[in-house]
Amino acid sequence: MAAPILDHLAALAEPIRTRLLLVLEDRELTVSELCTVLQLPQSTVSRHLKALADAEWVASRAEATSRLYRMSRNGDPATHRLWGLVRDQVSASPAAFQDQHRLERVLADRRTKSQQFFDSSAGEWDQLREELFGSHVHLSGLAAFLDDNWVVGDLGCGTGALSAALAPFVERIIAVDDSAAMLSAARKRLRRCSNVELKRGRLESLPIDNETLDAAALTLVLHHLPEPAHALREVARVLRPGGRVLVLDMLPHDRESYRQQMGHVWLGFSEAQMSSYLSESGFDRVRINPLPAEPEAKGPALFITTARRTS
Repeated sequence: MAAPILDHLAALAEPIRTRLLLVLEDRELTVSELCTVLQLPQSTVSRHLKALADAEWVASRAEATSRLYRMSRNGDPATHRLWGLVRDQVSASPAAFQDQHRLERVLADRRTKSQQFFDSSAGEWDQLREELFGSHVHLSGLAAFLDDNWVVGDLGCGTGALSAALAPFVERIIAVDDSAAMLSAARKRLRRCSNVELKRGRLESLPIDNETLDAAALTLVLHHLPEPAHALREVARVLRPGGRVLVLDMLPHDRESYRQQMGHVWLGFSEAQMSSYLSESGFDRVRINPLPAEPEAKGPALFITTARRTS
């Protein structure tokens, strides 16, 4: 009987499979996106994904009409050591370099859809958000969040509704958004809030120094990001040890039209997803609670998550 390590070697012997694992190592991608990155037909990509799944190298999950794939994290230490050796050899290849270049384009396309929506909708965003989720969504969970000595990050601040609600109760707020139009609207709303600093930047590369924040909030923003896990790791970087993060977002839903209408990249997040994202990003004490629906809300159900950055 063959040793398990030989089965893993057999699964990794095909170059296409190692290329797949390189791009799936730290993110989720659809079959269509993988076809674009590797420049291979769907039948070829699907065949190799099945082989990797059978060997437990990749895992997948359904989201509406799509299926998302990522590298499995359930391997034993020997498997991780094997992948490290293989990765060192194949990651410097010309094919891997080209894959990485095309991957950046795929992720940029995800971002463009969200950016186009925000740049065209800044003037209507407050009304649209109220129609979808109710007028007090930005206040949910604040009772357990505030401390008058805190420096708070409002990350993906949009038009500044949350910053305006928090500003009277905390020492300072750093509000970040990647949309110039959204920041312009926020600047008007927050003109009388002297303790709010507005900055333009991506959540995956925050314009904030290490260990600056006592707490950070991401309110209805994570589903717009190409790589939510990267953003949460960045949040961990700018939080002080023991600092708190609060995430308000949608539970999984099937409203595929949101992708085109509002630039959504993800159709909500399950409790398991959020717990995994936060744990892998350096957080503990993860608490996830679904929120009661407001009577006037027309959008999907929401949840609120809090977690603490580990020391």
